[in-house]
Amino acid sequence: MNLEEVNRWTASRPTLADALGIEITAVAEGYVEGRMPVDGRTHQPMGLLHGGASVAFAETLGSIAAALRVDRTRQATVGLEINANHLKGVRDGWVRGRATPVHVGRSTQVWEIRITHEETSALVCISRITMAVIDLPAAPDKKA
Repeated sequence: MNLEEVNRWTASRPTLADALGIEITAVAEGYVEGRMPVDGRTHQPMGLLHGGASVAFAETLGSIAAALRVDRTRQATVGLEINANHLKGVRDGWVRGRATPVHVGRSTQVWEIRITHEETSALVCISRITMAVIDLPAAPDKKA
């Protein structure tokens, strides 16, 4: 899928990514990139980027990246585990994220997501998500 197709696919129904203002900005064989605003939607009470918003951003990028590595007519990818280290506070602007593969196997995938401040390029958060690759149920036979 190219960037336009991914954005059309991800916009096909309302999601948490929509509520947080997450945008997918690049899709390639070795990565998926996006950006997220740092504003009232993604702040914690002290006015900083909420750690949960960073994790949701990381999971969005990693999940899309993982799904693009399987035949989506036969398989799906679902999250098994995610972790994050929050390294630097951000009060406003945008953060950018890039998901890159650590391991892409038949039954699991592991993706690293690095989130940086758009203006300063400072590393804000580093996350890793493990995805399970599952088979979709076979379509029932239609017998006349």
